[in-house]
Formats: sequence, C-alpha cells, structure tokens
Amino acid sequence: MATRRRRRRRWYIDPRLKTGALGAALLVLVFAVGGALLARRAPDPRDVEAPDYVQEDFLTVNEWSRPGTELEAVNGVVIHYVGNPNTTAQANRNYFESLSSGQEGTYASSHFVIGLEGEAIQCIPLSEIAYASNTRNGDTVAIEVCHPDETGRFLPVTYDRTVELTAWLCREFRLDPETDVIRHYDVTGKRCPLYFVDHPEAWDAFRADVAAEMEAQAAAEKNS
Repeated sequence: MATRRRRRRRWYIDPRLKTGALGAALLVLVFAVGGALLARRAPDPRDVEAPDYVQEDFLTVNEWSRPGTELEAVNGVVIHYVGNPNTTAQANRNYFESLSSGQEGTYASSHFVIGLEGEAIQCIPLSEIAYASNTRNGDTVAIEVCHPDETGRFLPVTYDRTVELTAWLCREFRLDPETDVIRHYDVTGKRCPLYFVDHPEAWDAFRADVAAEMEAQAAAEKNS
C-alpha cells in the first residue's frame, strides 16, 4: 500500500501586507534615529543661561571688545590665560570694557574670566562672538583665566572652577573635551595659556579632569 505523503501547508502572505510592515518598520527606524539626533543636537546659545556661580557683567556693545556679532555655532571652548599676573577677574573684565573707547586700538575680550578666588564673570553673551581666538572667534566660547605669577599656573581654586565651567559648556553644547577643548596656542601658536603650553602633560590632565567633571555633573543631575 502506497504511503501518502503529507503535504506541507504553505502560508500565503499578501505582498501588500509585507510592504506595509516594511514601511512601518522603516518609519519606526526613522523616528528613532531622528529622536536620537535631536537629543544630541546642541541648543541655541540664546537659550542657554550660565550657572548660578557665574556673575553676569556684560560689556557694553562696542567696536573693540563686544561687537554684538552673532556666534555662528559653539563648536569648541578655548582656554586662555590673562598674561597679567595677580590681577583679578573684575580687573580684566574692566580692561576689556576700557577698550571700548578705541584709544588703544586693541580688539580683545572673552566670554568668561575666572579669578584668583574662583570667581567667574561673564563678559559677553554666549550668542555673540568675543575677540579672543582669532580665526576661531566665530564658533568657540573663550575663557580667560587669572594666575598669580609669571609661570601662568592656575591656583587650585581657579583651576577647579575652570574645569567646572568648561565641563558645563561641554555638556550644554555636546562637546568632547578631548577634541573640542583647545588652547589659544592650538589656534595661533601663541604661548597661551602659558603653563599648559610649557607643560603638555598638565594640559592632558586638564582635559581628563573636564571629562571626569562632566560625568560627575551628569550623575549629580540624575540624582537630584
């Protein structure tokens, strides 16, 4: 007696259903990628407010130190030193203001100045350029840092505040401290900030400290 072979049942799927399922999957993928990109996109600098420890003392709009020109984007943070030992953050901010007369014929300013006691003064809004970093004025935030002597080495309290502010800026504008935090020296070859130019290992340590501070800030924000 012949053995009857069992037929395998073949399920029929309407091609229109397959096309619809594929389209739905693609839409989910597009929305997921788009959401991730939006989450990573840096905010408009006009919408960013500095931390509470920053004192706002904006320069008057003028040709020489605060032209009022819109910042194209925030693609980096540039670290400087004031080059005038044992002067305060307020004194350096006031120097920038004094340039507004045009008598010195000097263009100079910075978004922030960090002082010898860790005080932080904001001289220019984050939405405007500062005259600090030459060819990178249009896409960076500048931080001038005070120092007690000719070596240009920052006091611990000044160093810590500079790390804190730089980390905050990196978090706000989605920057990588390894590549997006630079020295004035890296733009023009000028020996500024002097101590970090003369001691490259100290500069590497600074950027590592910024990265660690970013993680600490994120953890504190999560637990608050």
